[in-house]
Amino acid sequence: MARTRIKLASIDINKLNELINNIKEISSKAGIIIRGPVPLPTKKLKITTRKSPCGDGKATFDKYEMRIHKRLIDMPADERVLHSIMRMPIPKDVNVEIEMIE
Repeated sequence: MARTRIKLASIDINKLNELINNIKEISSKAGIIIRGPVPLPTKKLKITTRKSPCGDGKATFDKYEMRIHKRLIDMPADERVLHSIMRMPIPKDVNVEIEMIE
């Protein structure tokens, strides 16, 4: 039986969780059991820079970090559910990939 795998990635965890809850509601209304959301490892991008613009002075540094949160959802391939998921409003910060698996 064909399955659908939905990969979600975002830097904003709250928007990601809202979207996952919407997908859960849609699938539960249709009577489809989903597997997930499975949390994948969070990618941490770190940058360290000097505070002073000229490079002289004390050795003080600013540290910046961006986290990319990822989730994975597996569900049976149902045309009605996938159609309603694709028509859902998706925030700009969230990246969604839908693929069909045999």
